[in-house]
Amino acid sequence: MADTRISPGVVDSSFISQTNLRTSLVDSATSTSQDVHRLNNSKYIPPWTEPYIIGVAGNSGSGKTSISQKIIEHLNQPWTVLLSFDNFYKPLTKEQSVKAFNNEWDFDRPESLDLDLLVEVVGKLKKGEKAEIPVYSFASHSRTNKTTTIYGANVIIIEGLYALYDQRLLDMMDIKIYVDTDLDICLSRRLTRDILYRKRDLSGAMKQWETFVKPNAVKFLNPTMNNADLVIPRGLDNVNAIDLMIRHIQKQLYIKSLSHIEHLKTIGINLKFNIEEFPNVKTLRDTNQTRGINSIIFDKTTKLDDFIFNFNRVATLIIEQALGFLTSYSKVVIKTDPRNCEFDGLVQDDKILAVTIIRSGDCFNQSIKRTFLDIPLGKLLIQSDSRTGEPQLHFEKLPKGMTELTHKKIMLFDAQIVSGAAAIMAIQILIDHKVKQQEIILCAYLSTEIGLRRILRVFPDVNIVIGKLSSMNGTENFPDYNQEKFLDTDWHFRHRFIDSLYFGTP
Repeated sequence: MADTRISPGVVDSSFISQTNLRTSLVDSATSTSQDVHRLNNSKYIPPWTEPYIIGVAGNSGSGKTSISQKIIEHLNQPWTVLLSFDNFYKPLTKEQSVKAFNNEWDFDRPESLDLDLLVEVVGKLKKGEKAEIPVYSFASHSRTNKTTTIYGANVIIIEGLYALYDQRLLDMMDIKIYVDTDLDICLSRRLTRDILYRKRDLSGAMKQWETFVKPNAVKFLNPTMNNADLVIPRGLDNVNAIDLMIRHIQKQLYIKSLSHIEHLKTIGINLKFNIEEFPNVKTLRDTNQTRGINSIIFDKTTKLDDFIFNFNRVATLIIEQALGFLTSYSKVVIKTDPRNCEFDGLVQDDKILAVTIIRSGDCFNQSIKRTFLDIPLGKLLIQSDSRTGEPQLHFEKLPKGMTELTHKKIMLFDAQIVSGAAAIMAIQILIDHKVKQQEIILCAYLSTEIGLRRILRVFPDVNIVIGKLSSMNGTENFPDYNQEKFLDTDWHFRHRFIDSLYFGTP
């Protein structure tokens, strides 16, 4: 079929040109068991296991919180986590709480903070694990029974008095910032905060400042300025210093993104690929029915209603083929009516859950509802950065109770796999939530060969069903599943057009 469709679509910015692939690919007629084994030695490093960590310290009232918010505003990075020391105060006993209400408890010494818990939280986020952040109440001087769950962080800002105090935190930071503001200005800001927002009286606030805040600042806090990479005098008023700092951080994040993209591009290129070596990968059989459906979907003159109807048809076929990967069944004897005959049947043991990659995977929603009477549904929003092409996780909501299920299959839906980056990230998210590779069934209508290679290189045991698969090489020996001789560089496989047409939006 000719490459003729002209319709709204997005070019995947991390797609590798066919020319580059040809020059770097090592061709082979057959695949060996060693090549399959090499898949297990390849590792995908998701962005949230290499977060950029920023430490922001300074005296109480120095403006460090405002500068942290300024950094967040200008970076405009998804999954930026602000870890405030205010959440990590140690809970007080009844006796200590009485002293606190009388302004006789020292909250400004390093020992008042649970630095061990903060180090544990940052360490978990750095490894891509979920972390629970305590919620502290200054009204009661104790932690509440609520926590904030955080999973995945591209940028972590550690903000607080002693952000540059603990060597364990310093070792994890990429840049360390100290906000140096005159103590008299700090005092006026602190009094405003304590009286207006923490409901304290003036005499009590002044007592705390003179007894605890100022002495501790001189003894413990000010010396941490020596640990800083960047000192910002006058806090938020120092516009030039803040601008230089933000531009430096943006540059470092840009370099990190490019490095991630280059890593993605190298995955799967030199793999000797033969789909028959992967029993966990299935493509729809080339029949008159599937060929007719593809003809309608690929035709640029097809009306919108016909396009949606036929995509729903092929999506249902893909789901039905995916159900072939279910392996856990129990035998059951069924009594039939009206003659009470017996039928040796099976009952499915696996709990099936679905996760769609917004919005491409949402094209499967109608077929999912028609195939399953009731199925828990989760969603992931993964989009590429417009500047670097790096895939970024913007939203994650997985089915409740998914991690506790012992017998389950997670059907992951994406209408098109171009570079494979979004699918790889989505699979990694499921694995981070204690899902095994063998429990995942990735369903896609169109896929490039390079996208499939990358997925298999990183996750060789994930089950995959593809409606139509293109080829990397323009040789005469095209596989049986690609009798049309589609190439990865052909328009239909290089552009994300399915969801644009399906939902009728550019």
